[in-house]
Amino acid sequence: MNAVSPVETLVTDHLDLWTTALKRKSTAGRGSSSKVELYGIKKLRELILELAVRGLLVPQDPNDEPASELLKKIAAEKARLVKAGKIKKEKPLPPITEAEKPFEIPPGWIWIRLSVLCELENGDRSKNYPNKSLLVDSGIPFVNAGHLQSGRINTSEMTFISEERFNLLSGGKFSDGDILFCLRGSLGKSAIVEGFSRGAIASSLVIVRLIGESDRFYFHNFFDSPLSYRQIQKYDNGTAQPNLSAADLGKFLIPLPPLTEQHRLVAKVDELMALCDQLEQETDASLGAHQTLVETLLSALTSAADHAQFASAWQRIAGHFDTLFTTEESIAQLKQTILQLAVMGKLVPQDPNDEPASELLKKIAAEKAKLVKEGKIKKEKPLPPIADNEKPYDLPKGWEWVRTYQVAECRLGKMLDRAKNSGAAYPYLRNTNVQWQQFKLDDIKEINLEPYELEEYRLRDGDLLICEGGEPGRCAIWRTERSEMYFQKALHRVRVFGGILPEHIANCLQADALCKRLDQFFTGATIKHFAGQELNRYFFALPPLAEQHRIVGKVDELMALCDQLKSRLSDAQTTQHHLADALVERAIG
Repeated sequence: MNAVSPVETLVTDHLDLWTTALKRKSTAGRGSSSKVELYGIKKLRELILELAVRGLLVPQDPNDEPASELLKKIAAEKARLVKAGKIKKEKPLPPITEAEKPFEIPPGWIWIRLSVLCELENGDRSKNYPNKSLLVDSGIPFVNAGHLQSGRINTSEMTFISEERFNLLSGGKFSDGDILFCLRGSLGKSAIVEGFSRGAIASSLVIVRLIGESDRFYFHNFFDSPLSYRQIQKYDNGTAQPNLSAADLGKFLIPLPPLTEQHRLVAKVDELMALCDQLEQETDASLGAHQTLVETLLSALTSAADHAQFASAWQRIAGHFDTLFTTEESIAQLKQTILQLAVMGKLVPQDPNDEPASELLKKIAAEKAKLVKEGKIKKEKPLPPIADNEKPYDLPKGWEWVRTYQVAECRLGKMLDRAKNSGAAYPYLRNTNVQWQQFKLDDIKEINLEPYELEEYRLRDGDLLICEGGEPGRCAIWRTERSEMYFQKALHRVRVFGGILPEHIANCLQADALCKRLDQFFTGATIKHFAGQELNRYFFALPPLAEQHRIVGKVDELMALCDQLKSRLSDAQTTQHHLADALVERAIG
């Protein structure tokens, strides 16, 4: 009896695959970090449930009373309840054809429609339905889809109705042992009722009340299985919100094992799911420890006092790239650190022979004065000098803190007032076309411009475009991807003076966006904007011109390395996903 089952061998022989097949996700899930889905373990859970409903998880016992006998008992009990007026007699559903059966089941099992085995009870949807205004602080539990969590009813944020309101309801009253199934929104989510003497359901749920001695935990496992979700897809009515009727749920085909085998299957599923929980916890802990290690090592780079200290810290990292940067999060953290080091003056060594930024600023001031005199740009009102308590860190010798308006001309694009635009149509860039450090040019619209507006809104090589809203501060440098292009009011154009590299300003904006420093320059309580006056007020660290070139070159080199790491990681993860899928297919095929 202690022999290792084929399924357990499948788990233990492929532990590396189950625990390393990861997928990035946007929302949190049960037992895993908010950014990473443990794809391999998720597939393993699905496999366990699929094997259970196929009769492949535990061996059959020829001494078990077959499911056909259990079905006779259920039919007799159902007839008794109908005669006693406790349940309604239902119209018989069409027999199950051979073509409908999705796979072979073991001897002693039987395919049956769900409604034959249970009573399905909707909530009361009449005028007595308890809307939000009828909820009370305590009383009879009133359960909605949000309360169904991890197969049980979560009581931490329970809603209640009064005894009087409960007594008015004509249906949708549950008790211990019932299964609650979600018909709308989170389709297919279910929970077993335990520890509730009574309660009522919201309209998004249906009560599945088994008749006879069937094991409700087996049915709950069925509802969680891929087989159930395939049938949900079949009957989902296809509206904007996923939706299923209780009548369609009743048509679901369920493979019914002998009762004693149901109990064995439930015990084995619990045992293997506990193993999955353990693997999940260990993998989460390992990922967390890995991320902490990466953050600690990268923090040593940004906190280095000088380039020599930085070089030492970098050497510790460089020797372990393949083991440190193995997740998307760690690579993203590396990119952020590279940008932070670049704007702090710690990415490349300083050269005392470089002309300091202060001299560059003098040249820019003279250039701007000349352009103002020629009427090519407007003279701007000077902003207050940058106070010492505003400066986020100390700069290397030869660097200067500067505001954007001191080194560039900033302006918004063309207002999209189509009623006033009667000129010819020209291609233009919108907020959505500008991504971080690149352009998305597959959806270019046209704007009407008068001849006198062309020069004003035409982009030149090297113009930095910055999003005013959406994701304020997101920016990219125009490098003549198209021969002629204009820009709209949702974008700022920053045109630099004195040969300053727009790439350096773009790196500063992205670094400050990642560390949230840029937020102090946004306006708006809920919808953030990077207004023109705030862009002018924005300040950043300006290196000597020669060092700008070295920094931008090094950033490009290291970002390319990060992209290679990410590409290799993506390829490896795709392979792991395919392997996990193939392993599942082999197990059930």
